[in-house]
Amino acid sequence: MTATTLAMAMAAHAQTLAQPSCTREIQVPVAPIGMSVTQLENGAVGGIYPEIFQHATAKAGCKFVYSIVPRARLEVLFEMGKADLLVPASRTPARDKHGTFVPMIGHRATLLSLAGGTRAPLTSAQDLLDRKELRVAVVRGYDFGEQYQWLVRELSRQGRLYQETDTVAIARLMQAGAIDVTIMGPTTFLGAVQRDARVAALADKLRVEPIAELPWSWSGIYISRHSLSPEDQATLRDLMERIAKSPAILEAFQHTYKQDWLAESVRPR
Repeated sequence: MTATTLAMAMAAHAQTLAQPSCTREIQVPVAPIGMSVTQLENGAVGGIYPEIFQHATAKAGCKFVYSIVPRARLEVLFEMGKADLLVPASRTPARDKHGTFVPMIGHRATLLSLAGGTRAPLTSAQDLLDRKELRVAVVRGYDFGEQYQWLVRELSRQGRLYQETDTVAIARLMQAGAIDVTIMGPTTFLGAVQRDARVAALADKLRVEPIAELPWSWSGIYISRHSLSPEDQATLRDLMERIAKSPAILEAFQHTYKQDWLAESVRPR
């Protein structure tokens, strides 16, 4: 996505984003996830969410300070009150204990594998558990709800689960034939492999299999109740709600991903 595209997406809605300013810098540790959050060659943070936030926070009088951490570490920082925002994240009961959730888009995780083989379709979580020959990898720290956590625990108990630090590591295992299936949103996987020449060819070979145990849910932003003052929580909640009600996030996804990719894992709020 270009800065020009993002600027155009935000320009029509800029007048809706004015609000009280934050009382301090907002600490936002992030982990790269698809094209939603990326790490640029110079080490800076980019992607759909940070670039849209850049336009909105400038008008709101808030400054976001980003740092790159592994996803599992990010979850711990948020729980400990050392991260002011969790960006982006699926809504889960565990995260609700620590922050206020603002939904941005509808999202779902699916089973992902390489197309072209003779394997019969996977139709449910139990089907995956019964197919003990299939090796499964997930990103450590990802959480798509209670049924996802149950499935991960069962796969681990069966000795078939690989936990990796990021999506590219999983893509490389898949390309090498070391795993058969991963569990995440298609846009997360596709966004990551597009940015890495070693695994970019996988983008055109992906097999997407939704299952009922991983239904559509909300993806968005968590605002910490541990680290932020009530005033800053209110300011950030208002800012995020205004962004969520504008079409900026969805338009950014539409400019970034092919429509058939979006149809499998992204819906408007």
